Amino acid sequence: METAAPPPRRAWIEAFGCQTNLLDGEFAAGDLRRRGWVPAPSAEEADLVVFNTCSVRQHAEDKVWSRLGALAERKRRDPSLLVAVMGCMAQREGEEILRRAPVVDVVVGTRRYGDLARLVEEVEGTGRRVSALRDPSGGFEEPVRDVTVREQVHRGWVSVMRGCSHRCSYCVVPSVRGRQFDRDEASILEEVRRLAGDGATEIFLLGQNINTWGRTLPGRPTLPALLRRVHEVPGVRRIRFLTSNPMDIEIPLLDAMGELPRVMPYLHFPAQHGSDAVLRRMYRGYDRARYLELVGEARARVPGIELATDLIVGFPGETEEEFAALLSLVREVRWTMAFVFKYSVRPGTAAAALPDDVPEPVKSSRHAAVMAAQSEVEAALLAARVGTEVEVLVDGPSAKRPERMAGRTAHHQLAVLPEGAGGPGEYLRGRVVRATARVLHVDPAAAAAPGRP
Repeated sequence: METAAPPPRRAWIEAFGCQTNLLDGEFAAGDLRRRGWVPAPSAEEADLVVFNTCSVRQHAEDKVWSRLGALAERKRRDPSLLVAVMGCMAQREGEEILRRAPVVDVVVGTRRYGDLARLVEEVEGTGRRVSALRDPSGGFEEPVRDVTVREQVHRGWVSVMRGCSHRCSYCVVPSVRGRQFDRDEASILEEVRRLAGDGATEIFLLGQNINTWGRTLPGRPTLPALLRRVHEVPGVRRIRFLTSNPMDIEIPLLDAMGELPRVMPYLHFPAQHGSDAVLRRMYRGYDRARYLELVGEARARVPGIELATDLIVGFPGETEEEFAALLSLVREVRWTMAFVFKYSVRPGTAAAALPDDVPEPVKSSRHAAVMAAQSEVEAALLAARVGTEVEVLVDGPSAKRPERMAGRTAHHQLAVLPEGAGGPGEYLRGRVVRATARVLHVDPAAAAAPGRP
């Protein structure tokens, strides 16, 4: 009588922070699948729990410590549970995670994510906890990934570079992800083709400072040239890219966006602040006037472009006058989206040497004021979309109304569709019938018929 095969082991990967973490998590999931693991429906049902972490803000790290603490009791009941921490927090904290959190079995740095599955097997074989860290400024080669393992079949993330060679005073990324390393064009295009062949019609090119892609490669190719090559890949219908530092945006990039119909008219380029004095303390390399000049160039060269930003309130030394400059920039630029954060000290950054002298209640008050101003701007911009036609790439059920579908417009605005309208991966044209907080409500049935205005 044959012995029944043991059930497959189940892995749960949870990403915190940026899209690069989501991509690294997809890579790890593909590598685990090659070694016999299957996705778990939840962390509670997993044999392996992986936290793919962020260190950009203290709050992100605090969430991970909290989650690890919650797993400790479960591991006391079930010592076979495996726990891994990867990503920026793993790189920054290193073996301190193993010391502080006995529940953790594996710690994997930012350029060792390709080793996660192998290290898990090592722990299973030896019973010894392990950490794998490498100086992120050292050599690196992007591992070949299984492109069939990704969160959404119709969307593909592609890392075109790793790290960043700028040293913004508040930013921990250069110390945890290393100096800039660029992938060559051929390997990027090969991955894009494989993604398109597997059904990805929207391609997201990722880089911490993607404007500078190519500067470390022979011949110094440029992002506009790369966009033109990706634009030629059969099956690709939408192209997006993140994130752009204003100090490195050049006119040829904006021209390429305006000329290439499959490059979406959406640009995320973080201003971070509206005060020249604060921008200098942040080491941002541009001033308010230059940022506004780029806003004007983008809107002149890319028809209908929508802009997004990151903003920091409560940076060391931020005065009422400096904060007023930030608040006024919100109303002057009129971003479609703004991600607003309260400053938190990041060890190892230049700003960590400055006194964190804006009291927490003041940070909270300023954060609320910026959010209120931005909400007012967003409401007006979205209201202006009512009555217009948009194309929506459907992602899946709406988070708040699962019976309806939700997706993104070409401008990356969240759109909700009526019940029964389309499925994931479909492109639907419809008319915007109303706008609510950060959401466009789109009805395909109200779209103009061909030949009708």
